[in-house]
Amino acid sequence: MRVGIDVGGTFTDLVAVAPDGSVDIRKVLSTDDPSEGLFRALDILAPGGAPIDVLVHGTTIATNALLERRGARTVLVTTAGFEDLLWLRRQDRASLYDLSRHHPPPLVRREDVVGVVERMGPDGAVIALAEAEIDRVTTAVLDRRPEAVAVAFLFAFRHPEHERRLAAALRAKLPGVAVAASHDVLPLFREYERCATTTAEAYLRPLVAKAVAGASTGAARRGIGTFRLMTSGGGTISAETAAEAAASLALSGPVGGVIGAQLLGQVLDCGDLLTLDMGGTSADASVIQGGAASREGTTVVGGIPLALPSVLIETVSAGGGSIAWVDDAGALKVGPRSAGAVPGPACFGRGGLEPTVTDACVALGWLDPEWALADALRLDAVAAGRALARLSTPLGRDAIGVAAGVVAVATAVMARALKRVSVARGVDPRRLALVPFGGAGPLFGCALADVLGMRTVIVPAHPGVLSALGLAAASERVELSTSMHERVGTLERDRVLAAYTDLERRAGLALPGALLRRLADCRFAGQGYEITVSLTNGEPESIAAAFHAAHRTRYGHAGAGGQVEIVNVRVVAERGGVRPAWGRRLGIGRPTPGSRRVVMRGEPVRAQIWPLGELPPRLRIPGPAVLAGPDATALVEPGWRGTVHASGAVVLERE
Repeated sequence: MRVGIDVGGTFTDLVAVAPDGSVDIRKVLSTDDPSEGLFRALDILAPGGAPIDVLVHGTTIATNALLERRGARTVLVTTAGFEDLLWLRRQDRASLYDLSRHHPPPLVRREDVVGVVERMGPDGAVIALAEAEIDRVTTAVLDRRPEAVAVAFLFAFRHPEHERRLAAALRAKLPGVAVAASHDVLPLFREYERCATTTAEAYLRPLVAKAVAGASTGAARRGIGTFRLMTSGGGTISAETAAEAAASLALSGPVGGVIGAQLLGQVLDCGDLLTLDMGGTSADASVIQGGAASREGTTVVGGIPLALPSVLIETVSAGGGSIAWVDDAGALKVGPRSAGAVPGPACFGRGGLEPTVTDACVALGWLDPEWALADALRLDAVAAGRALARLSTPLGRDAIGVAAGVVAVATAVMARALKRVSVARGVDPRRLALVPFGGAGPLFGCALADVLGMRTVIVPAHPGVLSALGLAAASERVELSTSMHERVGTLERDRVLAAYTDLERRAGLALPGALLRRLADCRFAGQGYEITVSLTNGEPESIAAAFHAAHRTRYGHAGAGGQVEIVNVRVVAERGGVRPAWGRRLGIGRPTPGSRRVVMRGEPVRAQIWPLGELPPRLRIPGPAVLAGPDATALVEPGWRGTVHASGAVVLERE
């Protein structure tokens, strides 16, 4: 049995995939301690200690630590003369036209940066690192009493000897203190991104290592065979590896949903998807093309760039628990503050008083107060209306009008995120299908599709736990890379093959028996950005052709004969993963729908009520309708109709 657990801000979701592919789901309220919700869900799943072979956990601990700035006190050790690198950044503005906006401060204090008299150039040592300098620097670091140390020297990605010597000395003099060296964390060029990523790794490592060790120990105590964590790159790693790769967990939580949507697309033979995971505190948008999740080389979390392989995720503060408010100009806003799980939205009846997106959905009739949520939680429609009424006076609307405004604002915020991962990257969303999931996402599917001009929305059979399902089904993944600046026209084939051979050897040791793929980061000479391409036949000769095709797809042209340059080579190793038996829990007869009055698009209508997740294949559902499932609810708005797929998913199309 494989189990995936996604710990969100409001609910903790669990999906267990049995050896025959059948699935079992659980949903419990989250707590302030993420591990508490994790093991509570596990104990509900297997109170008698049923054997679990693999547990995959999607964690937000690294993300939250960066957002809330509660990592370890870190000292940065860098080449003398470059101590201000994290403050200089790339000398770009936080906002081009807003001079009052500033970038978030670095993760280290300026007085905790130590310059080292040493210098590597592209061809080797320019200033040697003396033993006396090592003694001086280690003493200076020790005097600052750090909890973690980051070491990032110039050209260490090509010549790591100085970093290795100093890192070894620091580990010897500061036992128990985490030391992260840039040649281990990110052996690629671009000194600012490499230094920032290494600093983030050191900053996160003590916190992540402690949390991972506790979760791993708890899993072992329950007899779980293997405990693994999801990375930002879309694969799983062991607890031991995660403790030394803390920064790779920055997008651990949201990535599971993209993998789940990717699996669903394979079953429906639909490889081009826009995904939206709307949970309790945020909404995460991504895009899948040709059956593969889009990736990027650098992501930004809390203003900190992390130049590590990651699935493309755009996050906005528009979750079910996002609080609605009115600004000084009288405009209705949603987020970024969230009610979380405690006290939660007012309709949860746990002490929350401020109006949220979930309260608006209850007031509009989209969610049924008689339908129990996780932990037998029932919604309080009266409390939801009372909370929304707090905004009636400043907005000049009744509670229903306020609720309609709240969902309209939330829809606009999420639509912007979807445009940033599609339109802003040269992808036409009208050619894709939208997959909304998470506890609240399917309520907004049709509205978002209308805004983006999309004609198809796919609602999974169990959308509220799709992220946990993706975690349970995810493969093990290792990605290794090295820098190589060469013009493709003068490329020495043997050198490239030697680089790939070395990376493949290391990847094979990390994941024996894994499937290996060769990638290359390429650009036209003079460009400041790259495109990662896959070598379809594994040979270096295919690099230029693959890059031209990718550049034409992304930017509409292939450079008109410009010289192609390869800057990095990569090897991806993947192993394992499972395919759930979609549709195993489908109903065998045609259920009789109920009905109730709801408000859609500002107008009261009578909608049919269908049980999502238990519908027979080929059933047609005209809008307006509500699809109420055990883990989430979906809307079929007027002008849309749904057809149940054999997988249990409902494919909505515009009439």
